[in-house]
Amino acid sequence: MSEAVNTFLLIFATLFPVVNPLGTAPVFLSLTRHVERKTRHRLAGQVALNGFFLLLGSLVIGSHLLTFFGITVPAVRTAGGLVVTVFGWQLLNRGERAQQTDTAKSVSRRVTPPDAFYPLTMPLTVGPGSIAVAVTLGSQRPILPTSLSELALLGGAAGLGLVAVAATIYVSYRFADKLDDVLGETGSDVLVRLSAFILLCIGIQILWSGCSAFIATLPH
Repeated sequence: MSEAVNTFLLIFATLFPVVNPLGTAPVFLSLTRHVERKTRHRLAGQVALNGFFLLLGSLVIGSHLLTFFGITVPAVRTAGGLVVTVFGWQLLNRGERAQQTDTAKSVSRRVTPPDAFYPLTMPLTVGPGSIAVAVTLGSQRPILPTSLSELALLGGAAGLGLVAVAATIYVSYRFADKLDDVLGETGSDVLVRLSAFILLCIGIQILWSGCSAFIATLPH
């Protein structure tokens, strides 16, 4: 039982700060501001569900897929960091809220339920950093468990950890508008810009970590 608890805490404590749903909630609200509240709430559930399955796939089969295609984790970090950097830069340079009125139709079309995977799930919520962490956690699991019951117990604990992460995503996005009501228009704009800047920094950090790993493999 202690191993199961440790597995749950390891999955949740490792992935939660990387996913950071509390920090990305203002960006989610900014991208879904021009849709109805019911639609935004439904999108929050879809993003949480998409994020759960994306993290689960990365945890279970991510390392095997990378090995099959000959892709290394540094390559994932480099490419993914570039995607997050571009996305954060675009968010940072968006026009003011008055100018966003002219692009309301395009924003609404981009966040309709069929398009909830990109950019709301990836790279905004579950980006390359989260995927790389999940792949790393999956690659460190025991290859030969001592028994099927232990495998089921640890697998269930890992699944519960992912469920907890998905639940925090849903709650943060579901009540993002409440946070907006508290902050007001100016405060929300400032928080969105700050979140976009942090997202840009995260993208550069992921990109740098991938490039550093490549450099470390070069002969001296």
